Amino acid sequence: MARQVLGRALVTAKWLSEAVRAGRVGPSLRILDASWYPPQERNARQEFKERHIPGASFFDIEECRDQSSPYDFMLPSESHFADYVGRLGVSNDTHVVVYDGDKLGTIYAPRAWWMFRAFGHKEVSVLNGGFKNWVKEGHPVTAEVSQPTPAVFKARLNTVLLKTFEEMIQNVGSLRFQVVDSRPEGRFRGTELDQGLESGHIPGAVNIPFHSFLTETGHEKSIEEIQEIFRDKKVDLSKPLAATCRKGVTACHIALAAYLCGKRDVAVYDGSWSEWFHRAPPRYKVSDLKRNKA
Repeated sequence: MARQVLGRALVTAKWLSEAVRAGRVGPSLRILDASWYPPQERNARQEFKERHIPGASFFDIEECRDQSSPYDFMLPSESHFADYVGRLGVSNDTHVVVYDGDKLGTIYAPRAWWMFRAFGHKEVSVLNGGFKNWVKEGHPVTAEVSQPTPAVFKARLNTVLLKTFEEMIQNVGSLRFQVVDSRPEGRFRGTELDQGLESGHIPGAVNIPFHSFLTETGHEKSIEEIQEIFRDKKVDLSKPLAATCRKGVTACHIALAAYLCGKRDVAVYDGSWSEWFHRAPPRYKVSDLKRNKA
């Protein structure tokens, strides 16, 4: 199946259910539930305890992050990541499959996928369609929490896949790489609040809302459709590209979509708008609302 080429960036529910049924979940294959929801809406860890894919472990994005940073979900240190995923039974030889339970199909799983890749792990896949479609297709779920045997994971940060605030600031003047923002159009344009922050975007950025890459069922669109989306926005996948959003999560959908088209080096601006809003000079925050007021 074409979508499972390119280092198996995506795997189907059928493929994963066959692996579960064959008893292949273990040191060579680990399944991670990377769900996260606003606390007032849903409790991801509690939902995991109630039902999840057999053999899966819970990947807590709140724990596996730089907790000293004032910004949400920033990458942890190499040692923090290595220790955390090692305790989940993941070694450098493990094929990792990540999923989440969002009603859209997938939101946070691509973030976990990108984190593994950023720390040098190539064998990592997103479950196409997420837990929503796993359940819809009638695959097994369980409340039994597995206890994986701890493993040794050696992490090495690949800085090619990461953009810092300083690099993003320099790019405003140099335009060395393209920037794609995955937030909804209203937040990109600055006409609606972005989770409590005034919104807007980085000068020169192009807007492709992350859900553009998903079908109505919550599966990833075909490679041909994804290529057309990038072409329509005049994003050249043969040239350097960085992705941004609100807090470095849905930007990873841009990285995944481009990866499926053969572009493996899309960088994510980890701080994204939450950092940019607080650190960038006012002239570097483009907003239709401000333009209209002026």
